Amino acid sequence: MFTFAHNNFNVRDLDKSLAFYKEALGLHEVRRKTAEDGSFILVFLGDAAGSQHQLELTWLRDWDRPYNLGDNEIHLAFKADDMDAAHALHEKMGCICFENKAMGIYFISDPDGYWLEIVPAKR
Repeated sequence: MFTFAHNNFNVRDLDKSLAFYKEALGLHEVRRKTAEDGSFILVFLGDAAGSQHQLELTWLRDWDRPYNLGDNEIHLAFKADDMDAAHALHEKMGCICFENKAMGIYFISDPDGYWLEIVPAKR
C-alpha cells in the first residue's frame, strides 16, 4: 500500500516563495532540513486542515537560472472553501494566470512560475 507524502517544487528565492505560499494558500512550515555545507535547504509546507500531504520547497545554493518548467502542464490543486474570497485575494496579489469560468476553476502562478489550480471545496 502506498500513500501520498509530498510534492516538490524547486525555488530560486526561498523567502519569497515561503511568503507567497503563506499569503496565497495559508500554508505553513512543518519542518526544514538544511545541508551541513549549506548547499540546499528543504522546507516542507502543510495546510491549515492538517492534511498529511505536504509541499516540499527545495532551494539549491548553486542554482543560477530560472527553472525550465516546459509547458507547465503539471500542477497542484487546492480546494477553496470560499471561491469568491480566494479569487479576490489572488486577484489582489496579481497571481491569477488562467481562468476557466465555465468549469468554475482558476490557476495562480507562484514566484517561480509553477501553476496551482484553485477548485471549489464542494463540487
